[in-house]
Order: sequence, then structure tokens, then C-alpha cells
Amino acid sequence: MKLQAIFAAAFALTSCVAPVSFHVVETKTPPGDYHVAPLDAALAELEAGKASADAMEASGHFLESARLAGDKALAGEPGAVALYNHAVGRLVERLEKAKALPWGRTITVGSGPTARTLRGKLEPGASNAHREYHVVDRYDFRGKYATIHATRPGVGAPLVVLADSSPDFRKTFDPPQVSMALTAVVRAEGSRGAVLELHDPLEEERISIAGRNPVLAANFSAPVSFVLAVTRPDKLGLIRLINPQKYSDTARLIRLQKYDKNRIPVLFVHGLQDTPATWAPMYHSIMQDPELRNRYQFWVFSYPSGYPYPYSASLLRKELDGVNRVFPDHKKMVIVGHSMGSMISRLMVTNAGDRIWRDIFAKGPDDMRITGASRELLRDSLLFEHRREINRAIFLSAPHKGSEIASNWIGRLGSRLVRMPTFLADARNAVASVITVDAASLQLDRAPNSIDTLSPENRFVKAVNKLPIAPGIPYHSVMGDRGKGGNKDRTRPMMSDGVVAFWSSHLDGSASEKVVPSHHSAHQHPDGIAEVKRILKLHLGQGR
Repeated sequence: MKLQAIFAAAFALTSCVAPVSFHVVETKTPPGDYHVAPLDAALAELEAGKASADAMEASGHFLESARLAGDKALAGEPGAVALYNHAVGRLVERLEKAKALPWGRTITVGSGPTARTLRGKLEPGASNAHREYHVVDRYDFRGKYATIHATRPGVGAPLVVLADSSPDFRKTFDPPQVSMALTAVVRAEGSRGAVLELHDPLEEERISIAGRNPVLAANFSAPVSFVLAVTRPDKLGLIRLINPQKYSDTARLIRLQKYDKNRIPVLFVHGLQDTPATWAPMYHSIMQDPELRNRYQFWVFSYPSGYPYPYSASLLRKELDGVNRVFPDHKKMVIVGHSMGSMISRLMVTNAGDRIWRDIFAKGPDDMRITGASRELLRDSLLFEHRREINRAIFLSAPHKGSEIASNWIGRLGSRLVRMPTFLADARNAVASVITVDAASLQLDRAPNSIDTLSPENRFVKAVNKLPIAPGIPYHSVMGDRGKGGNKDRTRPMMSDGVVAFWSSHLDGSASEKVVPSHHSAHQHPDGIAEVKRILKLHLGQGR
């Protein structure tokens, strides 16, 4: 019974993540009256279960279908674009299965009258990394984080392309598994040849083909959905809370797409017992909006959420220092935090100087005798200025003044589950002075963790709330209200998302404040997502 209560406590403090899954589906030739030679023979190879066992022979029929359907599409025949896209997808699929894609070379597909040369052309700036190609129309993505599909109808076969990361992926802020949305098209080349091309739909909205300028088809959400389904990063949420030291190497900033100096970075910061996967619904919704998709790029900060959040904030500052070195020309960014991620985000736009230090210790850092690792830890956590690369902040479900759950019996049980890293345990006396009310009265025998640092009575929380957001940085609040009222004696305002009350999320001076009818996951509620999109458009309108 005690063990069950402890695990219930841990889950009460966290948000549950529903995984993304996918099913491989059979593709069917789009309906239409295509029984005209030589298209009828080519289409026979597109029917399920009738493809030739010889990959090159089958690819010849797929290419012939794409070429003939492309001619009909340019002539305006209804349904021809769907047939063209389907045929191009099957061509890529069959050549990928045979490991015969023609990138950087020319191959021969088909035989006899249908024999044609086919050369491959990668998208501009393509790396030499090993890649896998998955045709999106073969996958049916399902799950809580796959309900929004960011697509653009048009010409071409949308792909999920997986590439190996470079050995220096941490220095370049690439994800461990690079995934891209690319689109394949086939164009005729001479009387007996064709080119299989890849295009980046984030860079090209239209393509030039046979004297026309059609819209390039795209599926912008499929790469994230595919990686979430295959790698299941959501599984790391709870274990990174309980044992953060074991997963210390997962603390890093990651780009979700190719760096573009002309797009504004949006940096998402997740909360307690969460991972960047939690942002999938919002990311997909934003990517469905052409204006936002074309003007923004998206980054995430991933970290073990068992760390005290002032320490996690110090890790993010170091990551931002690295970003500035690698991408010195990047535009100023918008930071978006959820729950404890909002607390971390707030520290990025706050000037503390040595005021928090003096508020806690009643003396300056130069007057303290703390040395070694403890001193460095305290300096990184307590002495900071706002980040000049950030010029707008959005806080969702933010416990700015703490969460009462963190200090009640549920929080105390959940806190006991978290194993603190040895470097924090060794410095626990110094850290305890920073982020607890009174170490002696609490009989603290361990280094405080993230749950401890979310208590309304936490000294760091109280000290931060004495400091205003840095001048010139607009900030916005989005909070949930599950409609169940306040506490029994009505000493607190009525609204709460079940974890964080309105009195804690509210900040005076906010550029806007939006209450949405949700539980703690306001960042996944349609109204919460719509509000973030509104703010991002406002940001564009103000030329920031």
C-alpha cells in the first residue's frame, strides 16, 4: 500500500503522455479511367500484390506511370495529380527497398519498350549522411500527439527522411535522430530519361515543372510523429525525474529543423516529468499555419526534470551560449515554457544580479566562504542576467508562486522518489541554504530536487517573485481552469488547473493573460494552442 501511494504521488505531480503509434497501410491506385495503352500496362504494376519481383522491372512501370500521369495532370485531367503522386511514392519505395536509389548516379529501370534512364538529384545543401526514405502515404499515425496533421496538398510524394547525425551533433544542436520532411518529384529528361528529385517543402512552396508552377505537396508533421512513434522519448519522462544523473547527457538544446538565419527561433521548454514530445500538438498546429511556418523555426530544450529548476536554468544558459557561438547570426527568439519549464523560461528574462544571493544569505558572493563545486553551483544558479537573445516569453500553466501540491503529503512522497546526483548531494549543505526554507527544521538529509523547488514556501521561488521581468521584454500568461472552484475556506481565488492555481500563474504586467478550460496541460488544449499562435502572429506584426 505504501509503495502504491508513493507511485501515485509521483504521477499526481506529472502529466501523462500518450504515445504516438503508426500502422503501415496498403496503398491503392487512385480511382479513375486510366485504361489506355501504355498507361494500362504500367498501372497493372501499381495494383497491390502485382508488382514484379524484379525491383528494376517494377520501377520501370512505376516511372512510366508517373511520367504518363504527369502529362495528364499538366493537361488538367481530374485525378491525375493523385495518380502521379502515388506512382512517384511507389517508385521511391521500391528503389529504397532494393537499396538502389540513384542519388549521384544514373541507373536503368524497366526493360524493352519501358526501359528508361533515371538519375537522382538531392535537395540543395543535402548532407552525405546515410539516409532512410519512408513514403508518408504508407503510414497511419495515431495517438494523442498525432491528432493534428500539418499538410499541404500539391504535386509530389511527401517523405519522412531519416539521416544519421554527425559525430558533433551536440555542438551543432542536431537531434540524435535527424528527421526531415522532403518531397519527391519525377520530371522527364529527354525522350528516354527522367530525374527523381527531392525538394524541401519548407524552402519551396512551388516548383517549376514542364512550364508550370504547381504547389509542392508536403507533410510537415510526419517526421516528428514518425520519430515519436519509433523512439518513444515520452518513456524518459518519469525515469529522468526519478534518476536525473543517469540521464544527464540528455540535457541539451535541440533544433527540430534545419537552421535558417531568416526564421525566428521559438524555443520550447517542457515541464516536470515531461520531454519535448509534449509539444507535438502545438508544433503540428503551428506548422499547419503557412504564415507561422514560413517565419519561425522551432527548437526545444530537453533536460532531466528531477534537477532543481535553478540548476536546469543554468544548463539552458550554457546551451544558449553554444548556440550563439555556432549561429551568431540567429534572430532573437521567443521562449515558450510549460509548468516548471515556465519557471526556467522566466529566469531567462529576469535580471537577478546578486539580489537573490543577498536575499538568501544577507551578504554578497565575495563575502562567502563557500568554495569549489558548491560555489560554482551556487553562482550558476543564483547570479544571472536576462538573456539578450530572447525578446518575448510565453508562460503556460506556470507555478510562478509555487504549487501547493509540491509541499503537501503528495509532494513529500513524490520528492522522496527522486535520486539526486552525487555532485548535488556533495554540495547539499550549500544548496539547501539556497532552495529550502530551513534545512534544519525540515530535517533535510538529501539535496533538494525539482519538486522541492516548486513549493510556495521555497526561498528561491519567493526571491524570484520579488524581481520584475527585464524591461522591454513582453511576456504572456496562459493558464488552465478545470472549473472546480477554489479551496474550502475560499482563501484562494477560484480558478485552478488542478496542479497550479490562478494566484500562482498570474503575473502583474503581462502583455496578455488567457484562461483556457483545461487541466494542467493548457499547452495541448486547442484554446491554449490558439493563444500561442495569436501571440506569435502579434510578434511578427510588431517586427520583433
